[in-house]
Amino acid sequence: MAQDQHTDRRTVSVSGEGTVQVAPDMAVVRFGVVTEDEEAEEARRQNEEQSSAAMNAVRELGIPDDNLQMERLQLRPKREFDEETRTRREVGFEATRQIRVTVEDLDLLPDVVTRAIQSGANRLQGVQYDLEDRSEARNDALEQAATNARSKAERLARTLDAELGMVRQIDEQSFSFPRPQVRQLDMAQARAADMAEPDPDAYAAGEIEVEANVQVVFDLVAGS
Repeated sequence: MAQDQHTDRRTVSVSGEGTVQVAPDMAVVRFGVVTEDEEAEEARRQNEEQSSAAMNAVRELGIPDDNLQMERLQLRPKREFDEETRTRREVGFEATRQIRVTVEDLDLLPDVVTRAIQSGANRLQGVQYDLEDRSEARNDALEQAATNARSKAERLARTLDAELGMVRQIDEQSFSFPRPQVRQLDMAQARAADMAEPDPDAYAAGEIEVEANVQVVFDLVAGS
């Protein structure tokens, strides 16, 4: 409890915590296309062909172009260690390109991964699950934090023979929205040519935990 320095008003200041768990409604999948050849131009050509095939396979599922992003090609010499000379020597060229796919319908996620891998992508960094709109989860967490703060203040006041009065001040102390969850997937399973139907359970997203903290100052009145 605190005594206001300028008046006889008595106050109590408490913190409140709120946590909500929500199911994600979108995902971002990152693929890689890596090709190698003795000639730089051939490595580049193969990469362009495989990248285009992977992108087209995803488009056929109805993923809009705005949700597809292909990064610039990186072309560099490939070197291997020579045991005889104890030096690294160039053995060709490696072309690398990243593909980013935003999936707004999670029911499509298994097919997106499977088709991209079977059509040309040969690296799978994983899947990041997230929320398209975070505002509702944030507001729910703040409401819980405010309710928790009032509960604490009421208990303190009751213990010390006082009652809560009006709210004097509310401050949002912190809001924690964890980084999107990353789920590693089975590359071999995604690539399997005889895979009739992707397994949805392999892409279960779980829930995202959102936390909020507030500081609330209440007036205190004498108990009856």
